[in-house]
Amino acid sequence: MAKKVVATLKTGKGKEYSKVITMVKSDKGSYSFKESIVHNDHVQDAISASKK
Repeated sequence: MAKKVVATLKTGKGKEYSKVITMVKSDKGSYSFKESIVHNDHVQDAISASKK
């Protein structure tokens, strides 16, 4: 599935978006990964929002 997303992002208007993967710590202490596709202008906002 990841290859399909990357191939889609490389063509046309997809170049304006980036895939952001962040680690999220649960209450139990384990980590999970959260994936989101955001506009290039909002990448830093998405990363800083996950740190809170």
